[in-house]
Amino acid sequence: MGSIVALAVLLTACGNQPITSHSTGFWDGVVLLNFSRAIIWLSNLFNGSYGVGIIVFTIIVRIIILPLMIFQTRSMRKTQEIQPQLKALQKKYSSKDQETMAKLREEQQKLYSEAGVNPVAGCLPMLVQLPIIWALYQAIFRTHVLRTGSFLWLQLGSRDPYFILPILAAVFTFFSSWLMMKGQPESNGMTTMMTVTTPIIIFITALSLPSAVSLYWVVTNAFQVGQTLVIQNPWKIRREREVQEREKLEHDRKVKKAVKRAKQSRRK
Repeated sequence: MGSIVALAVLLTACGNQPITSHSTGFWDGVVLLNFSRAIIWLSNLFNGSYGVGIIVFTIIVRIIILPLMIFQTRSMRKTQEIQPQLKALQKKYSSKDQETMAKLREEQQKLYSEAGVNPVAGCLPMLVQLPIIWALYQAIFRTHVLRTGSFLWLQLGSRDPYFILPILAAVFTFFSSWLMMKGQPESNGMTTMMTVTTPIIIFITALSLPSAVSLYWVVTNAFQVGQTLVIQNPWKIRREREVQEREKLEHDRKVKKAVKRAKQSRRK
């Protein structure tokens, strides 16, 4: 997590000068300039509609990084499924002496290995996604023509006068977080708080953003909702978990019954 934050700070400090054909450096002259050109090219395919260009480009980027998101989602789901066992280990080895803590780490690593979970793997896709998402954000924010165009009721360089985009961004953010929380085997106060507070933060932040950036935010969060429903559908996950629990209970019942019969046979 520290690496992700450090990378975000680094990219934020890359500058705020407008992106033009004279931009130099790898970040401005290569990454952002080509992102900007791609959005403008797509816009020209739709009669110069920069709003549609931003929407299409955002969707294309999300599709490109979709394999990383699938990998991250599966890794997170595996980690969530073993949370009860991890909590049981933490309760069992609750002492803070070095020997007990070493034993806890050993048992946790054993559990991770048996479940096929790599705790670090879930963060690696984010390290790849972050510069791509931030480049898209800055390409829109720092390209003059994208910020000064119009789309529907919007002036892309100005705030949404009717607050529709901030509301949509917050709503899609909430549903995305809520869907992921519904698929977890158990929820906690921190998860619930994040589900509620993150959309509020998104809404307040989007109020002061240019509509071009808010539009990108709405599209990417809406895509996230659809992605969650397809890849990490909470109702499907719950049904699968219930089936597994019933199978486990049935297996345990059969084992107990077999042990009971074996004891009765020895008595005879």
